[in-house]
Formats: sequence, C-alpha cells, structure tokens
Amino acid sequence: MTTPIIDINFLLNIVLALIMFGLGLSLKREDFQQLFDQPKSLAIGLFAQMVILPFVAAFIVLQSPLPPEMQVGIMILSLCPGGITSNLVSYFVKGNVALAVSLTVSNALLSLISIPLVVNLCLRYFMKDAGAEVVYLPFWNTLFEIFLVTIIPAILGMSAKRKFGRNVARISKWVNIILPLLLFCVFGFKFLAGSQHGGTDMSTADIWLLSPYVISLNILSMLVGFIVGIPLRLSYRNRITIAIEVGLHNTALALIIAGEKLHNSAMEKPALVYALYSFFVTFSVAYLLVVVREKVLKKSLDLTND
Repeated sequence: MTTPIIDINFLLNIVLALIMFGLGLSLKREDFQQLFDQPKSLAIGLFAQMVILPFVAAFIVLQSPLPPEMQVGIMILSLCPGGITSNLVSYFVKGNVALAVSLTVSNALLSLISIPLVVNLCLRYFMKDAGAEVVYLPFWNTLFEIFLVTIIPAILGMSAKRKFGRNVARISKWVNIILPLLLFCVFGFKFLAGSQHGGTDMSTADIWLLSPYVISLNILSMLVGFIVGIPLRLSYRNRITIAIEVGLHNTALALIIAGEKLHNSAMEKPALVYALYSFFVTFSVAYLLVVVREKVLKKSLDLTND
C-alpha cells in the first residue's frame, strides 16, 4: 500500500479542531445562560437529536438496499452534532441563534459518550453478517480523542475571545475564510483519491446510490425536529431552530470516526455525499418553513382586518 504524502486524516483532525475553535470564538457568556433560560426548548432539542434522530436514521437504512458498511456510515453521520454551519443557517432564517449555539455545545458534550456507545451497537448489528472481522471503537480512547479535537479547541476559542477581545473579529474573519477552503480540499481529496492514498474510491454509482438516503435523512430529521415541539407548545422560531440543529450534521467528525478510527472508506462515503447537499437542503427546508409561517400569519391578519 502506498503511503500518502499528506496524512489526510491528520489534516481532517486539524480542520475539525479549527471548526470547533471558530465555534469557541463565536460563543458568549449569554449563550450559556440560555441553558437555564430556555430549559424546555433545550431539553426537547437534545431529546430529538440524541434519541429520536438515531431511530429515524435506523428506519431509513433498514429500508435501504445499501451495503452494511454504508448503513453504518449513515448511522455514524446521524450521531454527529451540528456546528458553526447549523448556527449560521439559524442566523440566516432568523431563528433563535442563542438556542442553536446552546444545542450545539450541549450535543457536542453528550456526543463524547453517545458516539462510541451507539456506533459499537451499530457495528454489532449491521456488520454481524458482513463476513469480515468487525472492528469496534475503544470507548475511552474514542471519547478522549473526540474531546481533544472538539471540546478543547472550543475552550481555546473562548479563551482567545476573552483575552484578545476586539481582535477576535479579525481572527474569526480569517477562520471563516480558511475553513471552507480547507474542508473543500479535504472533501475533494476524499472524493477523488483512491483508498491507497487515504481517499474513498468514490464512484458516480456510489453517489447515485447514497443520495436518496442521505437527503431523506436530512429532510426527515428536520421535520421530526420541527414537529416534536408542536404538542409541547414551543414557539415557531424555536421549532425551526431545533429542526436545523437536528437536520445538519458535522461531516468532518463523521469522516474521522469512519476513516481514522474504523479505517473503513466505505463508511466515509455517506458523509461525503451528504456534504454535497446538506447545507442547501437544510437552508431550503428552513426557509420554506419560514415562508409558510409568514403566509399563515398574513392570512390570519387579513381575516382579522376583514
């Protein structure tokens, strides 16, 4: 096997750490106050992310003809929390950004435990008849390594913001420029390079095969996140925010779990294909929900005036 000139998984860890550092730069003390100011919305959002979403993902993959490795890849994707991108979408559609950030931070902490636990359950279930030796995630090592590339950089970002104050805006600007470029390069490498060089041997057939299922995961998880708050009387704004957080996942973390920890390029493919659509699908669904809300309000106002 040819050793790649650049360790793509190491680069992916750096990119994820920078993403979380950028998240830390955007955090304010008020964001953590939201954990106490909106406990109901936060609890419902976390329940949708941590409990309902894996069942939605399992329902999708169990109905699919996908190979076991790709089924596990979709399950891994569903377990990875959102990040800066989900908070950005909430900002664009005028959602509750403070709630979005609180959900991102809380889910990142909880995923330290949920990812190694649930991924191992998925490996045991989906890979039992795969005909090859099943590799499992070591719980404590995985927890510690995820902690290093997610929580520690976020804390460093918060510390940098507190220390440098006004200069943080300038740092954030460069981070927001560099990160998309780095992530684009890593994803491009994963798409185009062969497995002997750290890529996934992605084919057009793989993209066509996976697209309906990753798009379905994106849309269904958003709808579930939105609907779950209706009987519990959450505001429309908070329901849209929860839908975005439940629907948009951290593909960089999913690639690290599938590629670096499990060394299975087939498990990486769902995250890569998902990355092609996720931002546009999430923004479109959220925007549609906002438009529907505005039309309903306008109709009600017109009826009242009549």
